[in-house]
Parts: sequence; structure tokens; C-alpha cells
Amino acid sequence: MNFLSKLPNPMRLLSVGALIWLLAACVVPATPAAEEGPAENAAAEPIYIGVSGPLTGQNARYGEQWKKGFDLALEAINGAGGGNGRPLEYIFEDSQSDPTQSVVVAQKFVADPRIIVELGDFSSGASMAASPIYQRGGLVQFGFTNSHPDFTKGGGTYSWSESVTQAQAAPALADFTVTGLGLKKLAVFHLNTDWGKTTYDLYAARAQELGAEIVATEAYLADEKDFRSALTKARDANPDGIVLIAYQADGALIVQQLRQAGIELPVVGTGSLLSPDFLKLGGDAVEGVYTESQFLPSDPRPQVKTVVDAYVAKYNETPDFFAIHAYDTIQLIAKAIEIGGPTRQGVHDALPQLKDVPSVIYGTANFDLETQRVIDPTFVQLQVVGGEFVLWDGSQPGAQ
Repeated sequence: MNFLSKLPNPMRLLSVGALIWLLAACVVPATPAAEEGPAENAAAEPIYIGVSGPLTGQNARYGEQWKKGFDLALEAINGAGGGNGRPLEYIFEDSQSDPTQSVVVAQKFVADPRIIVELGDFSSGASMAASPIYQRGGLVQFGFTNSHPDFTKGGGTYSWSESVTQAQAAPALADFTVTGLGLKKLAVFHLNTDWGKTTYDLYAARAQELGAEIVATEAYLADEKDFRSALTKARDANPDGIVLIAYQADGALIVQQLRQAGIELPVVGTGSLLSPDFLKLGGDAVEGVYTESQFLPSDPRPQVKTVVDAYVAKYNETPDFFAIHAYDTIQLIAKAIEIGGPTRQGVHDALPQLKDVPSVIYGTANFDLETQRVIDPTFVQLQVVGGEFVLWDGSQPGAQ
């Protein structure tokens, strides 16, 4: 017999009621704050962006520039509340811009449900090798530096780019070389890669259409260091200009060895030379080199100056095209997340809806929905003067 059974009935009822009241009082009520706790934790979960690109190897400097641009953009975005109230973060996997490695990275990102969009790879070849994997996995591949005309054709509606194509940039560079600078006999050095060969073919076709002659062509590997023999052959062809379809390090080395050999011909290079690294590596030798790009750090427009000033304040150096391209890309992806939500499907569905997204490079970015590329690219002609890139003044160097 328990304690309650010994009590008189009225007291027994009272005690049972009191016991129920006491037990109820011990239960913590489901207050609004308690209900919001898990939601707040979920809201604080980062939105993850996957990045496939080079952090080691020949092209490591480009990956490092990407990170600087990404980080500067994320400071602004996360400082303003992030994407849908959640911070944006990226997971950077080093592919060395090697197609065999970019495929492995693609498999890893597709299998990671946290990743809602992928950026990269650096080279078109590395990106295109991975495109089918991203398409099958339903993960958007945004190859923002991929200029190969076929890049966005290999991943269905899952391959996008804000890079101009070689079919746009190479002929424009030929126009600058032949019509702008008046150079008619050209010796061309190009990287022996898919990017280098495709750019050369497009450049040469347009230059010849304009009446120029390619008197010498030298294909080289990215890790080559001694260009003296190739430069001698080019000089003997009697060109009036040297054209570089090159990256920063190899381009600077070729110009140095060109000047060391006493060859003082005008040099015109692809926009990939536009970097403080090219100036540092080339030193006095690169003074006077011409190039064409879509970005000039000294551009006085407010949307350019504000970002460049913030970059200089953060890193104590002038940004190159690749850092600013990375900055623009994060801003664009943040807008897609705002429109479609922080999911793979949301980003995929939002990209076709983007319109007039603010851009340092383009002013505002819009996309051609058939090619899934940015439309209406413009180019600026530049020259190295006084150790920095400045707007070309319109004068022709002529044959030297």
C-alpha cells in the first residue's frame, strides 16, 4: 500500500492534483526562444561554394589571385548578411589545372551535398574534362576564366562562364596589332596547349584577313626556360613585331631573353599578361609591351576605383584581371543564391534570370541564354609605361 492510499479521500485528491501540478511545473515550456534555437543554428550554417583551380604547379599564381578576389568579395557579402542570411564560404581544391586532377575534384564536389555550385577550373582544358561529371551530378560548373568557345557546350545547362571566348578576344587582339599598331610581319610565340593553339589559330586567321603575314611561329611548353634558339629563328624571319600568346611567367621570360638578345621589336601580348607579376618578373625588359584586356586598375570609374582601392588597402598591391574576375564571380553567384535560394537547383534555375548584375569588369553583367556566356564584352588597349599598365595613347611603333 502506498502513501496516498492511507490519506482520506479529499486529501488524496488534493495531493494527486498537487503532484500533477508539480510535475507539470518541472517541464520546460516550448517558448519561442527554444523553438528558434535550432532554426538559428541552421541559419548560421555556411553556404559552400566549391573551387577547382591551381594552388601548386605552373599556374599556382592564378589560384592565389583568385583567393584574394574571393576573400575581398566575401568580406563585403558576409558583412552585409551573407546569402539568405547565411555566410558564404568556399572550399578550394588544388587541381594544378590538370585535367586528370580536375576530374577527381569534380567527383569529390558532386558527392559533397554541401557544395551548391562549382567555380573553375583555370584552364578550359581542365574544366572541359570535368564538365560531364558536373552535368550528371546536377551541379553548376561556372568556369569564369574559361575562354575556349566550346566550354559551355559540354555541360548542357550546367556549364556557364563570364569569360569572353577566344573567338572574341583573339580577333580583337589581331585588330589591335595590325590595324591599331600597324604591324604587318609577325613572329608569334604561343603556349603549346589547347588554349594556346586555339588562340593562335583564331589570331592568325584574323591577322591574315587584315593583310598581315605570320613569318614565324614558335610553340613552346609551359615549363620551358631557354628561348634563345627560337628567338634567333624568329629574328631571322625579319618580323616587325613579336606576338605572345602566353601567361605571365613565360611571357616575361621570353621578353627578357628577347631584349638580352638585342631584339628591340614591339611586343604585343594576350590579356593574360595583365598582372603585377608580369611587371615584377619582367622588370625593365617589359617596358613598352602592348596588350589588350577588359580591365584597367587605374580606370577612374567609381565601380572600379572603389574595389581597386579596397583591394590595395587589404593586400598592399594592385589587383590583376584574375583577382577582379574572381571578385566579380563571387558577387554574381551571391546574386544567383539570392534569387534562386542556396541549393544546386536554385543556382541552376537562377542563372538564366540574372540581369544587370553589377560588375567591375563589365559595368553590368548579362548573359546570352543560348551560349550561357556574358554578352557585349568590350576591350581596352594598354601599354607598359613607367613600369605600369596604362591606356595606349594611339601612337604606332612602326617597324624597328
